[in-house]
Amino acid sequence: MMKLAAGCIKGRMLAVILGVALAGCDFADPVPRGGAAAEVRAAGPAATAQAEPADTVRAGEPARDRPADDKTANRPANRLAGETSPYLLMHAHNPVDWYPWGEEALARARDENKMIFLSIGYSSCYWCHVMERESFMDEEIARLLNQHFVCIKVDREERPDVDDIYMTALQIYFRLANSSQGGGWPLSMFLTPDAEPVLGGTYFPPRSRDGRVGFLDVIERVVKLWETQREQVRTVGKQLAEAVRETVRSRDRVAMAKPDESIIDELIEQLGDSYDERYGGFGYSPSNPQRPKFPQPTHLMFLLQQAGNAAASPARKMLAGTLQAMARGGIRDHIGGGFHRYSTDRYWRIPHFEKMLYDNAQLTTVYAEAFALTGDEQYRRIVEQVIAFVLREMTDKQGGFYSAIDAETDAEEGKFYVWTVGALRRALTPEQYALVSEVYGVSDGPNFEDHHVLLMEASVETLARQRGITPEALLTRLEPARQALLAARDGRERPLVDTKILTAWNGLMIRGMADAGRILNHSPYIDHASRAARFVLRKLRSEDGRLFRSYRGQQSKLNGYLVDYALLVEGLIALHRADGNREWLRISEELTSTQIELFWDDEHGGFFFTSHDHQRLIARAKKVTDGAVPSGNAVAAANLMYLADELGQPEYRERARQTIESAAPFLQEAPMAMPRMAMALADLLAGSPP
Repeated sequence: MMKLAAGCIKGRMLAVILGVALAGCDFADPVPRGGAAAEVRAAGPAATAQAEPADTVRAGEPARDRPADDKTANRPANRLAGETSPYLLMHAHNPVDWYPWGEEALARARDENKMIFLSIGYSSCYWCHVMERESFMDEEIARLLNQHFVCIKVDREERPDVDDIYMTALQIYFRLANSSQGGGWPLSMFLTPDAEPVLGGTYFPPRSRDGRVGFLDVIERVVKLWETQREQVRTVGKQLAEAVRETVRSRDRVAMAKPDESIIDELIEQLGDSYDERYGGFGYSPSNPQRPKFPQPTHLMFLLQQAGNAAASPARKMLAGTLQAMARGGIRDHIGGGFHRYSTDRYWRIPHFEKMLYDNAQLTTVYAEAFALTGDEQYRRIVEQVIAFVLREMTDKQGGFYSAIDAETDAEEGKFYVWTVGALRRALTPEQYALVSEVYGVSDGPNFEDHHVLLMEASVETLARQRGITPEALLTRLEPARQALLAARDGRERPLVDTKILTAWNGLMIRGMADAGRILNHSPYIDHASRAARFVLRKLRSEDGRLFRSYRGQQSKLNGYLVDYALLVEGLIALHRADGNREWLRISEELTSTQIELFWDDEHGGFFFTSHDHQRLIARAKKVTDGAVPSGNAVAAANLMYLADELGQPEYRERARQTIESAAPFLQEAPMAMPRMAMALADLLAGSPP
């Protein structure tokens, strides 16, 4: 596939591009200041993560508008001031003349024959903030951008379709340039006036330094390229756009095939090969032992399905090893609950500190199901703490769930979460400090520059046994200290919260809450899930039954994507399982019918990522692989099988079969990229509902 793409761009055209090859940082997500990782690539084979914005709130504060930062309050606003995305609003007072993605910007580029500078990021991305402060607030850089380009800023969480297409283009570009980079955010891409990708990178320092090209130099080179070799640049844009289309076709539009159980066995074997026997998690390589680790909930969901009752099964072993290691490590917030985005090291010790709704939603289901499987009380406690955190810091007063919490405070990575010995001593009694110091590894010295990320070197059971007490007794002793530290931390300046409410991510959290309520027999969790579901159906569903993608500031906007329909229906199905209310089934059937009408691929089976009447981009993808959020096709297949059985509609099971078979060739080739589709396949072969 990539050989074909590379063959499209050759000779002088390739030389033109490589002449300004962009040496951006290889960051698929931001790297914490004191992290062990030198670089971070997107997780899994499908990988393809200032000034305070005026309307983003601090974690734990009520959602309300905030005054603009002193540095930006007196600056004129650009077109982003009319947006609702906190990430876009963060750039509303940049001197860069930003447009949101849309026909106005694209038409201007065509009419004025100007290249487009496309910048894609998200609110909790550390390096997105850095580039905003360093480059997009720089008057000289802004002047050059405004003079020569139409500048478009995109929130990747609002527009995953735009992000996917141009991230694919960037990855192809890097391969053509013989770069080992894997893409990342901020995504910085230069396009022709027809929005065809030409060249790009990720984060750039504002000016060249230490042998790395600066953003100002990049802009000047691209300007010269457009002025002196315009037709060649257009030709390269068309060829790279075709390479993107070919990549999407090869990835998504594959011939239907009959999958079988060998795929399940192959995935278990591949997970075993990727599994870190010592510290849990996946992606470990002896040649790169410090490679960061992501929770990868879709892998864990598959292992839960396959774990069965055999305590020694490979699936159960990998599941337990990973869940226990994550529970002990710094990736888990031991004071406030919830999980950070990923670990910067093999050991789960030092996290990247952002907190994402989709991670915590999926891990709520994972740990709840693990409790149901094993009866391990540790898993129950983790579920309770994750939900307490989400309700306290990521829940709108109307019941919906916010998207993310930032990693930095005052431009310092992890400042809100880390501790000094002095801060711990001030917050605790001497007896509490002694216990916390031993349990959370403080006595071993700082582990994050001159600060401490609290973590457990051993399990609660081991720590309790060392003290000759029960785990329950140890936790009882720890709880007053934990509450004291939480109160002390609540007095700090908080990281910013991205308060947009996304339909798909809310579907994940609705499922997590409903699963927890059902498994833990705790009806208030089900009530919270029900309240969130009714909020989404009230605010993010149009009168004709279509879903919107995003809600904020009393505005619902953007067409819903496949994942919005599939993941919301999955949440409603979880509610039906939890409370037996058939109203959730009725609404699920309505949404599924709309989903089929808008997204179904009549030629190949399965669902497109965007609706048939969606804005036309340079390519249209199916997206059958899992990422941080599960594949809409995989979730849709599982939903269809459940609804087929509950509603007595065998045609739904037939569509599920076609969806799975349309993805089968890629599932056979790369099952590690598609664990949720493998789960759907297992259910289809078993003839049972998910």
